[in-house]
Amino acid sequence: MDNKHDILTLLRDVADGAVSPEDALLQFKEAPFEDLDYAKIDYHRSVRQGAAEVIYGAGKTPEQIVGIVTAMGNRGVKNILVTRISEEAAKLLEKTVPVNYHPLPGIAVAFPEEREKRGNIVVATGGTSDIPVAEEAALTAETMGNHVTRLYDVGVAGLHRLLSNMDVLMSARCVVAVAGMEGALASVIGGLVDCPVVAVPTSVGYGASFGGLSALLSMLNSCASGCSVVNIDNGFGAGYLASMINQMEGIEPPQGTADHKGGETV
Repeated sequence: MDNKHDILTLLRDVADGAVSPEDALLQFKEAPFEDLDYAKIDYHRSVRQGAAEVIYGAGKTPEQIVGIVTAMGNRGVKNILVTRISEEAAKLLEKTVPVNYHPLPGIAVAFPEEREKRGNIVVATGGTSDIPVAEEAALTAETMGNHVTRLYDVGVAGLHRLLSNMDVLMSARCVVAVAGMEGALASVIGGLVDCPVVAVPTSVGYGASFGGLSALLSMLNSCASGCSVVNIDNGFGAGYLASMINQMEGIEPPQGTADHKGGETV
């Protein structure tokens, strides 16, 4: 479907019974992108995945970021996330479109629109130095419509700080554990809660931490069940995954897909 005429024709076919709603939905999912030469914007990602395309700001010029965001905004996209955006690019973007800019994690939310917050995601850090990565996760999750509770500086060097928040942890549908150094926080939380834990190793630490590699390996080797691990400093990836987990409750499989419990088509 390349234009509004194609979409209207498809909708009329559905109304006439010539195309089933399921087939129409499939065609919407396969609809094309917009080619800006330096970027190809996928407008139907929200149809396929439930969230609009996110712009990774690092490596893009301020003008490219403005061009992508403006094109998306012209198509009615709201709450456009731009991660790892420089201050220079953020200032240029603020002059062009409505933006909420968060300098600590380097995140901008263009065309911000308040959304109803669902569920509860807890974002916890080992130390204050991990907060920039944690805020990337928290703001990503909030922008995607999740209620987020922050527990910062509750690492294993003072475990009583974490244990004093057990009621908060046990009420979460997903916990994002952000830690550098030896990365032990994820294992500790994983052994306390009854929900999935998304572990985020950070590059915080002295020389032998190898820029977060030590924390990454510790988290990958966690003996706590239910822990998954994203890449070093990948707060965005953790926030996105936590959002998917938090919002899965009540989702029904589409018609015509396999029922994995019984292996039959439903």
